[in-house]
Amino acid sequence: MILLLIQAMPKHAISPTRQENYPEWYQQVIKAADLAEVSPVRGCMIIKPWGYGIWQLIQKTLDQHIKETGHENIYCPLFIPLSFLEKEADHVDGFAKECAVVTHSKLIQDDEGKLIPASPLEEPLIVRPTSEAIIGDAMSRWVQSWRDLPCMLNQWANVVRWEMRTRLFLRTAEFLWQEGHTAHATEQEAIEEAEKMLQVYVDFAQNTLAMPVLVGEKSESERFPGAKATYCIEAMMQDKKALQAGTSHFLGQSFSEAFNIEFTNDQGQLQKAWTTSWGVSTRLIGGLIMTHADDDGLLLPPKVAPKQIVIIPVLRKGADEKAIMDRCFEVQNTLKKIHYDDAPIRVVVDTKTHLKGRNWHWIKNGTPMRIEIGQQELEGQSLRVAMRHQGEKFSTTLETLTLEAPTRLDQLQQHCFDSALAFQKENTQTIDSKEDFYHYFDDNNTNGNGFALAHWDGSKDVENQIKKDLKVTIRCIPFEKSEAGTCPFTGNPSPQRVIWAKSY
Repeated sequence: MILLLIQAMPKHAISPTRQENYPEWYQQVIKAADLAEVSPVRGCMIIKPWGYGIWQLIQKTLDQHIKETGHENIYCPLFIPLSFLEKEADHVDGFAKECAVVTHSKLIQDDEGKLIPASPLEEPLIVRPTSEAIIGDAMSRWVQSWRDLPCMLNQWANVVRWEMRTRLFLRTAEFLWQEGHTAHATEQEAIEEAEKMLQVYVDFAQNTLAMPVLVGEKSESERFPGAKATYCIEAMMQDKKALQAGTSHFLGQSFSEAFNIEFTNDQGQLQKAWTTSWGVSTRLIGGLIMTHADDDGLLLPPKVAPKQIVIIPVLRKGADEKAIMDRCFEVQNTLKKIHYDDAPIRVVVDTKTHLKGRNWHWIKNGTPMRIEIGQQELEGQSLRVAMRHQGEKFSTTLETLTLEAPTRLDQLQQHCFDSALAFQKENTQTIDSKEDFYHYFDDNNTNGNGFALAHWDGSKDVENQIKKDLKVTIRCIPFEKSEAGTCPFTGNPSPQRVIWAKSY
């Protein structure tokens, strides 16, 4: 009987499964999909070709959207003078504990042959945690007149934040990102810019990453250091925690005052500029994994899959290997002429026929469509096809697949979004009492720990107490306001419900 039960149990490529150990499942998906590995430098990662291919597609698509809104790319130094960071008090307070500092140049050998720093720098340099300071300094030179505005810049770069607890893609000491920086003549223009770029992130997350997000403003305690307002998109992962997937900040005039970003308006008056900043990072890849992957590995929305179709030769004993390989490349050349998402379909032939388990390799790395061609398919001029989100394989012809491939990829893209949205809605609850709220986020409540829509009167003390008690924070104050009500924690009037959750 025991043997029969074991045989009946479902088998999965990833162990442990999501239900058994979610944090370890996440690490094993990354390993199985060959996305990245821990580097010799504490807290840093080496992004491998498949993982970097995903990032390149994110970068390519998002960069196009950013340029369409009128921004131009620049590049600034990795090092920032310490004095620059000190100019904006809230900014330095927010990043001080995460900064990596360079104090010396030049290495020499001591008497024992060990390398030691030799020459102290005149001023310590901060390894870029973010670029508001260095770009603010540049804008003070580039912006002189109202004719120079708006100044709309974007940078693709790496940054360093010396995190104590790291996890691949989600939180690393060094990561890749995009950061936009703009300066405007009026407060309203800057606010509209910050809101516009947040909407760019919303559209990208939902239409490209198939990741449904909630949109709103951060509470004062959760704002970006130095910002007057921080807007954000929040996604729900499969463990029901929130992931901040992108932020856009209205900085007011604080950085203009700190770095003297001034311009003469059309009336000849000298004024301070109004600035914004906004960004997303390689954290999005972590979000992709935790939104779409399953117990067989990664599942990629086709728009960000480095290869959307893989052709796998099946070379069993007695098969005409050359004819099968020729057919594989013939199918590849035909499919490469088809367009999906305004680009040729990305299709590859798996030529590593000497390795076992190639079918599972492509399942685990999330490739949307697999095509098998063996002797039977060769003789029947057919293709054996499987979609990543469906278990069964089906037989078709090249002519039919040529017509159907874009639709099938689009169906998978939509499936990813619909499944994630259904999960988000299923695990979002409206709560009206403190008792129900605390029960919902109790670690022993297996049905809870999702998103809670609850009233809040704006009290920082309440916010801090809940964070201390439950490790739950306000993820955002939705732009789409709910009805007014009563705060369940104080009994005071509340203007609207806010979104509470545990988070990464």
